[in-house]
Amino acid sequence: MPVKMRLQRHGRKDYAYYHIVVADSRAPRDGRRIERLGSYNPNTNPATVNLNFERALYWLQTGAQPTDTVRNILSWEGVLLKKHLLGGVKKGAFDEAEAERRFNEWKAAKEAKIVKTKEQIAAEKQAAAKARLEAEAAINKAKAEELAKKKAEAAAAAAEAAAAAATEEAPAAEEATEAPAE
Repeated sequence: MPVKMRLQRHGRKDYAYYHIVVADSRAPRDGRRIERLGSYNPNTNPATVNLNFERALYWLQTGAQPTDTVRNILSWEGVLLKKHLLGGVKKGAFDEAEAERRFNEWKAAKEAKIVKTKEQIAAEKQAAAKARLEAEAAINKAKAEELAKKKAEAAAAAAEAAAAAATEEAPAAEEATEAPAE
């Protein structure tokens, strides 16, 4: 019975997440499985992977063939590297302590890279929020200036109207005071 390591789809429409499973290669994608090894959520940034490392390594060593996506996930998690290093130990190229040291060095470098990526994403979000805030402040300042200009124009027009009304009333009052004198 050929065994495959593959993804089993779960979740709702437009928000899928996957279980990493070991199944018979003849079983349908979401059908019967032999064992669930973990989960993969591509909706987060960076993608979230929960994996039972030892069981995944065991299934690889017993001959389970991963699909392309699962191979990438296993490579990202270091399962394929660990299998490669254990093959070197089996052949006598180096001892188990050296294999562990190499794997731990790789794991530390990978974790540092992930932390750097997360910090970069957070910094980009913060910069984008700051840029949006500055743009909104500029728009609000322009609107305030335009409103102040309109109010100043309205006040000037009202003052002109009051001055015009006062000049019209003044000659009328003069005419009214002059008329009885005649």
